Amino acid sequence: MEIAERQMSTYQKILNIPVGKIDNLIAIHTDLARSIEMTQQQKRKIIAAEMNGKAYDQAKFDKAIVAIGSTENHGFHLPFSTDTFVSQALAEEIASRMENMLVLPPLYYGMSEHYQHRPFSISLRSEHLIQVVRDILESTYRWGIKKIVIINGHDGNIAPIEIAAREFKAQHADARVVSLDAWWVSAGNLLPKDTFEVWDGLGHAGEGETSIALALFPDLVDMSAAKGVVPDLPPHLDIKWLFSELTDTGATGDPSKGSREKGEMMKAALVDAVVKSLQELEEVDWRYESLKLKKQI
Repeated sequence: MEIAERQMSTYQKILNIPVGKIDNLIAIHTDLARSIEMTQQQKRKIIAAEMNGKAYDQAKFDKAIVAIGSTENHGFHLPFSTDTFVSQALAEEIASRMENMLVLPPLYYGMSEHYQHRPFSISLRSEHLIQVVRDILESTYRWGIKKIVIINGHDGNIAPIEIAAREFKAQHADARVVSLDAWWVSAGNLLPKDTFEVWDGLGHAGEGETSIALALFPDLVDMSAAKGVVPDLPPHLDIKWLFSELTDTGATGDPSKGSREKGEMMKAALVDAVVKSLQELEEVDWRYESLKLKKQI
């Protein structure tokens, strides 16, 4: 008996499903596997780290997207590179739905001085991160790519990215730079208000971040170790805390409420929203001042 026939017979015995339906299930599984493989192959064609000179010359990229993450403690249950993994996964998914968009290698280090209370946090100083981001933008621009998207994965990177991008834009008026500064906030704004159970899903390695990790890299998540603290902070003020002042677990919020289903919702909402905005920019050749005029017509 052929291998496929033996597998079919095994499925039938275990599931007690008629042979005809087993055929349909196997066909669906095969189509899904092929679809996933095709998607991975398409992504490889836009990922700079896996590309050679010939492939780059043939592609004719006019846009680039870069993920900026961090290496730092994410509680007892998430990997140290969570911020990079999430932002890079979003970047790849967004680029796969756009035309001629190159995915640059991610930056695995960010400004994490306020997370230095637990291993294994590696931080760049703010002034260094500003210069690194500025150099990435300058290098990309040098090769004729003037439309750049930044996907940020870490709170400590927001200010350095803002400074670097503003300075770069001031020097290159023909460049176009857009950023998703805080996907964890955007996701909460995009989803129904009752999606999250605790603290609106917020927190470092909290409900929201744990959920999207379960959707993107579940094999690296240890839910048996998921615990956090919801800090009681005053409203209307931005407290400049050290993370050790907020929690003794390496996590804030309630990661135990995280789920893959919520993470899939977050991913879909974020990618759809960013792609929609980028497509609107494409329609006006990234002349964002024209968007207002277009909407008035």
